[in-house]
Amino acid sequence: MHIHLVGIGGTGLSAIARVLLESGYTVSGSDMQDSALAQAVQKAGAQVFIGHAAENIAGADQVVRSSAIPDENVEVQQAYQIGIPVLKRADFLGQLMEERYCIAVAGTHGKTTTSAMIAWTLYKLGQDPSFIVGGVINTLMTNARSGKGSYFVIEADEYDRMFLGLKPQVAVITNIEYDHPDIYPSPEDFYKAFRDFVNCINPDGLLLLCGDDAEALRLKSVAQKTGVNTLTYGIRNPDVDYRARNVYSIPGSGFSFDLSTADDQKAITIELNVPGEYNVRNALAAAAVVDQIGLGLQEAAKALSEFPGTGRRFDELGEAGGVMVIDDYAHHPTEIRATLSAAKDRYPDRELWAVWQPHTYSRTQALFDAFAASFEKADHVIVSEVYRSREPVDPNFSAQQVVEAMPKKNVYFIASIKDIPDFLLAHLKPNDVLLVFSAGDADWVSKQVYDRLSQKN
Repeated sequence: MHIHLVGIGGTGLSAIARVLLESGYTVSGSDMQDSALAQAVQKAGAQVFIGHAAENIAGADQVVRSSAIPDENVEVQQAYQIGIPVLKRADFLGQLMEERYCIAVAGTHGKTTTSAMIAWTLYKLGQDPSFIVGGVINTLMTNARSGKGSYFVIEADEYDRMFLGLKPQVAVITNIEYDHPDIYPSPEDFYKAFRDFVNCINPDGLLLLCGDDAEALRLKSVAQKTGVNTLTYGIRNPDVDYRARNVYSIPGSGFSFDLSTADDQKAITIELNVPGEYNVRNALAAAAVVDQIGLGLQEAAKALSEFPGTGRRFDELGEAGGVMVIDDYAHHPTEIRATLSAAKDRYPDRELWAVWQPHTYSRTQALFDAFAASFEKADHVIVSEVYRSREPVDPNFSAQQVVEAMPKKNVYFIASIKDIPDFLLAHLKPNDVLLVFSAGDADWVSKQVYDRLSQKN
C-alpha cells in the first residue's frame, strides 16, 4: 500500500513515515521546505518532494495531511478529485494502531520526554515497542520505530485535537495548562478536549494523572463515570499512588529520588541523567506505566537511570570555548521557567544566556504577561521576532513589545535570528551557559554559535 504524506517534513508526519516504512509500506510525501526530518525519511526510503504539486500524489492509495495543511492544498484537492481518501493525522493514527496495545501520553508540558522515557524503558526491557514521540531519543537516534512487540507508545498531541483519534489502553496526563489559542478560544475549551480524550480510553484501561496538577486531577471524576481505573503520581501531593521522596539535584548531572508506592513502603532509588524536577515527575509516570503493565518497578528504575534524553529537550550540544550550548524546544512560559531552573540546578555557578524565539502570534499575545515574567533566572535574555509558523504575519504586533514589558536589565530585542550569533560571540565569556528556546528554526543559532566557538579552539 502506498501512503502519501502532505507535510512529511514535520515532527508528526515524519515519525509516521518512519513507522510506515519499517512496516513495509510504500511512502511518499511533500513539504514546502527541505529539513533534517525530511532528509532523514528520504534516507530511510521515502520519496520526498520539496514543494506541493498535484502530480506528487501519483500512485498513492491514501493521502494523510498534517494539521497545518489546509483543504485548499493542491495535493489534497487532487486527491479529492480522483477519489483518493484523505485523512488527518488523528484519523490515520487511530487506524494505524487498531491492533496494538496503545500507551498514550498527553499534557501541555512533558509529554515528549515522558513518552520517550516509556518507549526507552520498554526497549531496554526487551519488549521491542513501536513508538512515535515528538523528539529524537538520544542513543536510539530516532523519534519513531515499528517494533515487533505488542506495545505502541505515542505522544498524544492536543493540537487540532489529534489525540481524540486514539483509543488507548493506558493514558497518561502530565498536566493541563492553557495553550494553542489558535485552536482553543478559552482555557475551558482546552480542558474540554482533555475531558474528551479521557472518554476515548478503553473502558478496561488505565488513566494515570499527575497528582501535583489540579487541572489534571479534575479529570478523575470524568474517568470514574466511564469506569476507567485511575491512578496518580507526584512529588508534593501525599495522597498519590506513586510518589517521589528525597528529591534532590545532583550538580553537573540530573536528579536523584526515591520512588515509593501507596501499598509498598520500600523505596526504590532512581538517579536520572537528565536535569530538572519536572523530569522526576516524567520518570514517575514512566515507572508507574511499566509497573502497571506488569514489568516491575526495579527493572523500570534501572532503565530510567540510563535514559539518555531527547533531542531539543535540554539538549547539550557541548562545550566550546568554555561555553556550554544547550538547545531546547520550550515555547510556553511554564516550560521556559522550568528549563531555566533546571539549568541553574545543573550549573549553579555559571551565568545563563537565554535566546527565545516566540512561537506564533496567537500564543505570544495570549500569554504575553507570563512570557514577560518567565526569564527571571536568566542573567541575559535575547528575544527575536515571532516565528509565525502556520499563522499570517500580524503587522500590529512585535515581540519587541514583550521585551519592553520584561522587568529586568540585560534584555535585548534582535529581530532576525541571523544577527543573533554575531551578538552572542561578541558577548559570551568562558563559563557561560547558552540556552536557545525555539519550536521554530532558531536551533540554527545554537548550532552556529557552537560551531564557531569550536573553530576558534
